[in-house]
Amino acid sequence: MAEHRQEQSAPDAVLTRIGQLVMLHHGGDREEARRRLLELWTELGEEGDPLHRCTVAHYLADTQDDPFDELAWDLRALTAAEEHERAPAVRALYPSLHLNLAADYVKLGRTEAARTHVRKARRAARGLRDDTYGDGVRAAISRMELRLGEGGLDHLRSE
Repeated sequence: MAEHRQEQSAPDAVLTRIGQLVMLHHGGDREEARRRLLELWTELGEEGDPLHRCTVAHYLADTQDDPFDELAWDLRALTAAEEHERAPAVRALYPSLHLNLAADYVKLGRTEAARTHVRKARRAARGLRDDTYGDGVRAAISRMELRLGEGGLDHLRSE
């Protein structure tokens, strides 16, 4: 029984570590956050929990200076999410993952790829709750749609 409780607390411990590193990044220490997130990425390894790998890669993307590196980490995050896509926590990340990819492609001047991902973000956002997180993600998707000329009623179409 104690072993089962330890297994349950381990994922929480990893998510707590990730949260601390995100706070470090938001506090202005981007380099240290990147270094520690990379250490955690290595620690998790290829066989690590896909939710953890997705989350670490998602935040590692935000610490990158080069837009190509940012894209590479966001693609890793999406790949990890796809390995664990049935979990509700992972499904809730899809709109944000696709939105980040759209932003990456905008930075790289790849407008059509950005449009593809903002459409995927909009479709995935249908499953988000009507709460602060869901409202924030939907608002960010709308801003990106407008930036890409995808605003209006286009996002209501079924594709």
